Amino acid sequence: MKEQTSGQQRAPDNQSYESGKTSGGIYGPAASRTAWRDLLAIGIAFLVLAPIISVNRVTDFMIFCIFAMSFDLMYGYMGRLSFGHLLFLGTGAYASGLFIKYFSSNPLLAMLVGILAACLLGMGIGLIMVRATGACFSLMALAFNQIGFFLVLSPLRGITGGEDGFGIHAQPLGFLNFASKNTMFVVVLGGILLTFYLLKRLTLSPYGIMIRSIKEDETRVRFLGYNTYFYKWLTFVVASSVAGFAGVLSALNYNYVNPNVMDVHQNVGVVFACLIGGAGNMYGAIIGGVAYMMISNYLAIYIHRWEMFLGFSLLIIVFRFRKGIWGSLQGLGQYMRGPRSVQVQ
Repeated sequence: MKEQTSGQQRAPDNQSYESGKTSGGIYGPAASRTAWRDLLAIGIAFLVLAPIISVNRVTDFMIFCIFAMSFDLMYGYMGRLSFGHLLFLGTGAYASGLFIKYFSSNPLLAMLVGILAACLLGMGIGLIMVRATGACFSLMALAFNQIGFFLVLSPLRGITGGEDGFGIHAQPLGFLNFASKNTMFVVVLGGILLTFYLLKRLTLSPYGIMIRSIKEDETRVRFLGYNTYFYKWLTFVVASSVAGFAGVLSALNYNYVNPNVMDVHQNVGVVFACLIGGAGNMYGAIIGGVAYMMISNYLAIYIHRWEMFLGFSLLIIVFRFRKGIWGSLQGLGQYMRGPRSVQVQ
């Protein structure tokens, strides 16, 4: 019987799979070297940026980039556009802040509580959310975000301080003094490198291939026998937890929490960041996050209606550079190198 070569591909056997693992595939030494190289490049970039535009601003940039990576996992990789992702950042910020204020000033425990709260909220809401697609998913996310914003603003104002918010003070743990901006910079830098490494390994794994396949054609993936509901739910929970981690870092960085961390109108920022940088790529999420923060922080000083410039920039990117900044740079690099054999990694 002849092997079919058109219309379908033969799955690799165990021997080729194992050789791919050990000779430089996504699990081999080459992948590890690439990961360390990427982490080094990202770390050096933020370290160089810090003395140029100040440590405080770069710390804000990195926190936003962590949030952008969590959003990109759900939008760029799984194809679900959320207009309420800020709910989980706010949950992490409020949970950690309230823990420090009412229970313990230990920042590490507060960090754990904030991430766990966002994870649990994602687990509960995700059971409903991942059943929807398209505009229904986006509007349901927006509705849940609005509910969370209303709760911390009015019914729970006796605990959350309402629109005034509340201040927090985390106790120092040896050399970890979160009141120090330099210490906070180092902690957030370690946080973004860890987040990038974990999400990059996750998206390069068979799980990452699965969620990208769901984005392309969920019906076909379901027909092959995979439980797409579970993979979508798991992705939603992971993205929620990472967003909660960004919220915890934001609360510790500012020593203050107010409803602005959950304001539904701020969701547009992370959407713009992923589109500018290039959706479906962790490098693009970081580049887009930095680009958006640079525009919103510095362009507003010189141009009163800076949002108009951002809108024009987005139109240019959508119609001319569909893959964003990072995707365009990749395309340019491939064009300059010329045609060569493509190796799947």
